[in-house]
Amino acid sequence: IFRQAADSHIVTNAHRINQGQSPIIDPQSRDFFLFGVEEAEQAADWVVDVVARRIPRRWPQYVPARDVQVLSPMHRGPAGVAALNERLQATLNPPAADRPEVRFGGRVYRLGDKVMQIRNNYDKDAFNGDVGRIVAIDAVEQTLEIDLDGTPVTYEFGELDELVLAYACSTHKSQGSEYPVVVMTLLPAHSM
Repeated sequence: IFRQAADSHIVTNAHRINQGQSPIIDPQSRDFFLFGVEEAEQAADWVVDVVARRIPRRWPQYVPARDVQVLSPMHRGPAGVAALNERLQATLNPPAADRPEVRFGGRVYRLGDKVMQIRNNYDKDAFNGDVGRIVAIDAVEQTLEIDLDGTPVTYEFGELDELVLAYACSTHKSQGSEYPVVVMTLLPAHSM
């Protein structure tokens, strides 16, 4: 939060939240918005709408699959990381005849998907938390290639357990990362 502009509502509200206070909701804010929903299914609907439609309509310079990171404190449930990734993949990168995909371990990996490395792989120079985009799937060679910050990294299909979809990730996994745009779910069920 220290790199934000002095007049940022993100900075003000981050400090308030850290002090146990409620965020200030200002309809004139240009960088902090709060949508009040309590049901997880409704929150998931809002997330998809905000990411896929509202952000690009208001800020066309942001490409949702590239620039927007969805965060959730939970992995399970309708507004958890797993469900949000499935919904966001279906919306931002749906199946298409010209978009190859591979199924592995109950997951679908599709050309163009945003993915995250979930454990260190020193042989590939790919590390836990690295995020990239699938740029090639070769069904004959049974390989998938991702672009990790300009570097191509190839995985055999049997290694795909090292990758997860990354349209959404946990707040824990995001620590230390920076994103142009963040959409975060916070529901009563997420409180401890």
